[in-house]
Amino acid sequence: MSLDRLIVKIAETQNPTVAGLDPKLAYVPEFIKQEAFAKHGANLKGAAKALLAFNKALIDALCDIVPAVKPQCAYYEMYGYQGVKTLAKTMEYARKKGMFVITDGKRNDIGTTMEAYAAGHLGTVDVDGESFAPFQGDALTVNGYLGTDGIAPLTEICNREDKGIFVLCKTSNPSSGELQDRLIDGKPVYEIMGEMCEHWGKSLMGGYGYSGVGAVVGATYPEQLKELREKLPHTFFLVPGYGAQGGGAKDVAGAFDQKGLGAIVNSSRGIMCAYQKEGCDERDFAAAARREALRMKQDIMQHVEKITL
Repeated sequence: MSLDRLIVKIAETQNPTVAGLDPKLAYVPEFIKQEAFAKHGANLKGAAKALLAFNKALIDALCDIVPAVKPQCAYYEMYGYQGVKTLAKTMEYARKKGMFVITDGKRNDIGTTMEAYAAGHLGTVDVDGESFAPFQGDALTVNGYLGTDGIAPLTEICNREDKGIFVLCKTSNPSSGELQDRLIDGKPVYEIMGEMCEHWGKSLMGGYGYSGVGAVVGATYPEQLKELREKLPHTFFLVPGYGAQGGGAKDVAGAFDQKGLGAIVNSSRGIMCAYQKEGCDERDFAAAARREALRMKQDIMQHVEKITL
């Protein structure tokens, strides 16, 4: 299954992290923006071209040390159809560089609408008898709170196309507990959602003990993260909240099993904007991102067993 490919990449790099590619113009070095604006205009197209140049340079700097990237759809959609084109090209470029691509779309619907999301982000569409893959994602984040009706179309495509999903379970935002910590028959909602992930993943079991149905569990709730790791032995975690949101390496340690597997930890602004934090020359932005990615890896691996398959 698709998450097996992610696990292999994590083991190869000895790095359980993913670089979130959530770009805004404020994150892009001035020289890249000015080059794009001079060629395409200071408009949505120029902005999208600047984002693409920024993303490609980051991917070039990270592809041999970071196993995966996670572009968040909203940061591309905000620049209109030109931004969505940049999303597609970013994903294509990352795949060519050998990186695993997690599309952060948090899609959620039922029936034929969810089938359309699944086909667009993880599968193929037919055009006059020929199949095309609209986006080149390996996995997609989804909202499971419509129940099985919203997940079944995805698991069917995951099985057919060797793809994976990450279902929102215990999210990293401060108000997540308003719903996710509520009790149903003595169990918090996030635990019930985790159990559903285990159930949905039974038909997508991989070769390393984890299924193609993962869960999003935030670093900002380390106790729940550790609890869910123990209760969900076949569910791989995508862990947001490290760095800018306040989660640290010790907080994420509970997400991993005894082989150093079980989770991949995201950093977005910390990596993309490392040059701003360092105060280095903006033309050194990609090298600064690489330095931050290596620092993050070292930070986390102090608390994780050596990764073995």
